[in-house]
Amino acid sequence: MQTLVHARNESRNFWLLATLGALVTAVGLGAAHLMEEHGHAITGMDNAVVWGLPHVFAIFMIVAASGVLNVASIGSVFGKPDYKKRAPLSGLLSIAMLAGGLMVLMLDLGRPERIVVAATHYNFSSVFAWNVLLYSGMVAIVVLYLWTMFERRFNAWSRPAGIAALVWRFVLTTGTGSIFGFLVARQAYGTALLAPLFIVLSFGWGLAVFLIVQATMYRWNGRHLEPALQRRLARLLGVFVAAALFLVAVQHLTSGYFARQQAFEAFILRDGGVYPWLFWGGYVLVGAALPLLLLFHPRLGGEGGMLAACLLIVLGAFAWLYVFIIGGQAFPLEIFPGAEVSSSFGDGQIAGYLPAWPEWLLGIGGLGAAFLLTVIGVRAFDFMPQDDLAAGGH
Repeated sequence: MQTLVHARNESRNFWLLATLGALVTAVGLGAAHLMEEHGHAITGMDNAVVWGLPHVFAIFMIVAASGVLNVASIGSVFGKPDYKKRAPLSGLLSIAMLAGGLMVLMLDLGRPERIVVAATHYNFSSVFAWNVLLYSGMVAIVVLYLWTMFERRFNAWSRPAGIAALVWRFVLTTGTGSIFGFLVARQAYGTALLAPLFIVLSFGWGLAVFLIVQATMYRWNGRHLEPALQRRLARLLGVFVAAALFLVAVQHLTSGYFARQQAFEAFILRDGGVYPWLFWGGYVLVGAALPLLLLFHPRLGGEGGMLAACLLIVLGAFAWLYVFIIGGQAFPLEIFPGAEVSSSFGDGQIAGYLPAWPEWLLGIGGLGAAFLLTVIGVRAFDFMPQDDLAAGGH
């Protein structure tokens, strides 16, 4: 009788969560339709800031989709059994977040029906064209990877599939960073450091997302993570956060070394209004310093401390992406070095940008789509990490 009641509660909770995810996704799709009908004039974007807040959501989900698969790679490629138990959930989250990010990305660019053109006519000199292949290839490889994990006859192929996924996600994240690094129309982005920076950022963001979802699933089932494994995961996450912070510092030091970039660095780090506040307060303090304190301090750690650190890392990721994407467009392009440019068109002026509510709804709708796919996947298949844990105890 108790088992029957538990099964009914599980079914009810599933439908509640699925309905919530579907409603959030529908709201995002409705916002995209509104922007399609009325144009981007109803958003905060203009001819200077053409990638707005939805791109912040999209790039976060795409980069984190690559990094969350790092858990599976550590298990299958490097033979760590504690991580291997988490590989299926890692693969599911990778597909779900990539789907949610691409949904936002395509709906925000305008004329989403023209995706057929991008899928059938390739311009191989364009980094965007490369990413069409990289994103679709990523989904195919992860699906194959999950198949080798669930189908016992193909378990022997799990490691080769894991190696393929590891290499592909490195290339995918490199391609995402190269979109900005090769963008000559925005001098704020042009650096080869963006490719390795995005790879390292993906490690921390992806692991933070994974630990949030895993903690939610454990609490849902009345379970707790083993303290020893929790400490290892916390240290690993801390290393990723510290490495990303170091590379961000190197990027700004490298950029500030060149005279043509010093005005931009002063804008981002000191004089740019909201952008310095988001960088120093949102990313450095909230997204890096506080999580490092929670992850490495012997008294502030624990399950709650690690979960709080993960949430702060995600908030810091959005802050950094906002500064990177929006701030990089808001600063005027220096077309004539050494000369002051002004016109009625606004040349040489810092662009103002304030995201409108349809942009917020579209970005949150992408998160809802990723959430919905995760809930359905967990319900349809056994993605719960197979630890030997006693319910309700450590």
